[in-house]
Amino acid sequence: MNVRRLAALLVLAPLLAGCGIRSTEVPTDFGPAPSRVRCSLSEPDVAAQASQGLAVQVFLLCGASLVAVDRTLRVPDGTADSERRVLVAQGLLDQLAKAPSTAEREAGYQTYIRGATTVSGPRPKDPEDTLRLSTPPAELSAYALAQVVCTFSDSAAAEGDGSVVLGGPATPLRRYECTDEVRSRPGSTQPPSTEVTGG
Repeated sequence: MNVRRLAALLVLAPLLAGCGIRSTEVPTDFGPAPSRVRCSLSEPDVAAQASQGLAVQVFLLCGASLVAVDRTLRVPDGTADSERRVLVAQGLLDQLAKAPSTAEREAGYQTYIRGATTVSGPRPKDPEDTLRLSTPPAELSAYALAQVVCTFSDSAAAEGDGSVVLGGPATPLRRYECTDEVRSRPGSTQPPSTEVTGG
């Protein structure tokens, strides 16, 4: 009985071994998976932009992160610093609210800022660097707030340390910061903020 079983196993062993997937010498590296979003634009003509006005950057959403895109703003010469900050902030908001260009859309860029959002300067007793939005920051979507904070903090609308003081028409003020985490995960990471007293 044992001899028969042993003989049967010896016959079946090569057959069973042939049922597996054989190794191959043919390379199977097909390269990285194709990307749905390129997030890449051609280099802008810096000289041409400089002749059109103040060179700035706004942050648009591309893929799952915020990416800086070059824009230009017109600010009248001789504008006082306090007025200049508000003019730059409004110009940046207008740029954020504009639909991305065809090239930007094809590269995967989008914005969560809606039109008709306005910004004003400080009220009495507000810090001089205050920017008050027509829509309170707390009512903006996570993506929109990240876009505004990161765009403002990287511009002449911010203080020297890169922070920006924001509030609504009649809401308490908070000082916001744009961090690497906010830029890389704007939908799930809120911009760090602290309450500003006196606003």
